[in-house]
Formats: sequence, structure tokens, C-alpha cells
Amino acid sequence: MKFLDLFGRLKSVVIGMIHVKALPGTPLGCMKMSQIVEEACREAAIYHDAGIDGLIIENMHDIPYSFSVGPEVSACMTSVCAAVRGLCPSLPLGVQILSSANQHALAVAMASGLDFIRAEGFVFSHVADEGLLNACAGDLLRYRKQIGAEHVQIFTDIKKKHSSHALTSDVSIEETARAAEFFLSDGLIVTGAATGLQADLQELREVSQSVKIPVLIGSGVTYDNIERYLQANGMIIGSHFKKNGHWANPVEPERVKRFMGKMCELRK
Repeated sequence: MKFLDLFGRLKSVVIGMIHVKALPGTPLGCMKMSQIVEEACREAAIYHDAGIDGLIIENMHDIPYSFSVGPEVSACMTSVCAAVRGLCPSLPLGVQILSSANQHALAVAMASGLDFIRAEGFVFSHVADEGLLNACAGDLLRYRKQIGAEHVQIFTDIKKKHSSHALTSDVSIEETARAAEFFLSDGLIVTGAATGLQADLQELREVSQSVKIPVLIGSGVTYDNIERYLQANGMIIGSHFKKNGHWANPVEPERVKRFMGKMCELRK
């Protein structure tokens, strides 16, 4: 299994989030690229030293998000990702580019030597806070083939956070999961309703029982509830590792070390 080959384990993989500072050209952008890269590498070093299993690099500070992602975003994210890869040559690394810039993310991953991307809108349409988002699986996997990036895995959100799913209210999360698996997703991501909110345990069980590909938790895992999600193949954690548990704050080393220490004990 590709997931096992990448992470070296099938359960409870811990993936930390690097929320890249606002990039040039975005409304909150105020830092030079050298400063942005330096900060991303500082956080990567914290995670690496704490024994994290993998990282996702994401442009989450580029609010408000747009479906029209310019070439400068891809260029800047490639610079950041390549620097983090240089710092962590053997750590599994992924990238997500908001909003739903999945082809851009694939190109960045290929150029900077990353291992996976996190993709929104893989199957079924939904209404996000950026607008209407349509399914992209067919175009995305063809693009991956065309650029020779088939080694880059695609982990896909289903019934994703910050979105209305009224358009597909007659499609259960299990049906969505099976559709994503049928459309060749490398892994599924189940989230709560918003960043930092816990995912529903029943939904995790239902999705895990519906598919044969890895299922990851994409929000809401903390030191206090970690035991509830141990059966997930992976857990993507951002907010909990930040100062005061807020996603926009810097990564706090003691929070990461404490969490990974508990995880190591639970794995025994």
C-alpha cells in the first residue's frame, strides 16, 4: 500500500500543518518571501524535532480565498516547499493550495519533491465560502499523468468543512467516500464543520467501513481526545499545535512535543 510505504505505518499517522504566512499579492501579504520561507522552515524544524510523522504546507493566511490562483502563488509555494524539503529530506511532505487549486498543488509538489497533496472538491459539487465548487477528479488525475507526477498521492476531502452540502443532501458520506475511491483517490479526509472542530466519530466509522483506502481525520484532534481517533489511518493537526490552539498563531514546540509524547505511549 502506498500509504504504508510513505509513512511506515497504517494507523495513527500524525501530520502537522505549516500555515504559510500571507503571500505577496494577497490582501494580508506584508512579508518578504525570505521572511515567509524562514518562518515556514522554523515551524518545520519544530515539528521535525518533536518526531512528527509528516507535514502539510498550506497557504491558509491568503484570506479571502479565490478560485483564481495566480502564477505568483505557485511560484511562492514552490519556494517555500523546496526550502522545507531541503530542511527535512526524508520526512513525508504534502501541500495544499487554497482555494481548490489542486492542479497548482500537484505542480508545486512535483517541482519541490513533495509526496502528496490535499485536494478539495474531488467528487460531487458543493457550495464553499468561496463559491460553487465542482468535482475535479477527472481533470486532476489526467493532469497528474500528463506532468509525470503519478508518485504524488492525492488525499481528498469529502463533505468538507466550511461548506454547504445541500446540493448533495441525498448522497451520504459513505456514498461520497465510495465515489472518491472509485475515482482513484489515494486517501479520504473526514473533517468537522470548520477548522479546529472535531470530526464525527460515527462518520469516521462509516467511511472506514465503506472503503479500502486510508481514511484520515482532518480537524479537531487534540491531546485530550487523541484516543478517540486512534483507529484513523492518519490525523492532520494544525490548530491544536498553535499557541492557544488557534490556527493563525505560531506553532508552539511544547504542544507538539506533549502530543507526540502521548502518541508514542499509546502506540506501545
